[in-house]
Amino acid sequence: MRVLLVNWQDSENPQAGGAEIHLHEIFGRLAHKGHEVRLLCGGWPGSPPRAVLDGIDVYRVGTRHTFPFLAKRFYQQHLAGWADVLVEDINKVPLYTPRWGAKHAVALVPHLFGSTAFQELAAPLAAAVWVAERPLGRAYRNIPFEAISESTADDLAKRGIPRSSVEVIYPGIDTVGYTPDPSMRSAQPSFAYLGRLKKYKGVHFVIRAFAEMALPNAVLEIAGAGDYRPGLEELARSLDLGDRVRFLGRISESEKLALLRRSWALVFASPKEGWGITNLEAAACATPVVASNSPGIRESVRDGRTGFLVPHGNIAAMAASMRRIAESRALVDSLGAEARRFAESFTWEAAADQTQAHLQRVIASPAT
Repeated sequence: MRVLLVNWQDSENPQAGGAEIHLHEIFGRLAHKGHEVRLLCGGWPGSPPRAVLDGIDVYRVGTRHTFPFLAKRFYQQHLAGWADVLVEDINKVPLYTPRWGAKHAVALVPHLFGSTAFQELAAPLAAAVWVAERPLGRAYRNIPFEAISESTADDLAKRGIPRSSVEVIYPGIDTVGYTPDPSMRSAQPSFAYLGRLKKYKGVHFVIRAFAEMALPNAVLEIAGAGDYRPGLEELARSLDLGDRVRFLGRISESEKLALLRRSWALVFASPKEGWGITNLEAAACATPVVASNSPGIRESVRDGRTGFLVPHGNIAAMAASMRRIAESRALVDSLGAEARRFAESFTWEAAADQTQAHLQRVIASPAT
């Protein structure tokens, strides 16, 4: 089959994140199975207009800011009529591709921002994102969806998308690259945050919970980059945490693996995620997770089995769960063993196979 992907970014984009990893893990595998896959996306200053990534033929048009205004015209001029199915990855402002005239269209949704946009963006921009998502139920109502979690599927249903139109396909995890190494576990309690340093990610809750835990021999390592880092560093100073909170910046894959292996728990306090891939990467390393009991996240952590879920924003509850882990290395080991077994149940191969089967069913159905 011939598949045209539409996404704001590709995996080489400096601002690429989990959505781009997800897209390339699945559709790169479909390309290697012999399917033709093209990706229409935005570029960045100095980026080449064409590339081949994981077997995917990439067309870059404009930049992060201009892509939504240029995408449809480029499609009409260069790509219309080529694909058996067009798949729009809706992880930012929707592009309303059902109106582009493709024979078959599918919407792939990691998660929608909704009101959480107001926790990160300035009010005018947040309002624009919120308004752009409002017509989703009407504009996309008659096409099939793929969601990466039941939480996202439920969110779509609340917006008017028939639940029967949504196929839930969980992401995979690299359990070959991410593996436990007990010899690397830190001798003293060590916690980690791994992800973007954005206000909406709730890293400030993690720091405050770490401070409230009040264990002088524990450390918190924060890996990632983002415009909220100065605020987080100031918060750590104001709580007199000294060098017990360490900002690592953007780290390599090998450094990421070492961080997950040595930590006693990953701590994640986002109010909403599509799934929480980092939680599964930690689990694959036999590292428990303490996380907000938020949409998406609650599906990537099994409370009391692979870690602990706490009410979002409840610093005392998060601190109590972190202390519980810090006071028992045996608990770390038992939760970690169950976490590893849980992670092994998710593979990218299964996600790719399920995606292939779903798209083939869509193509075989009457044209939209």
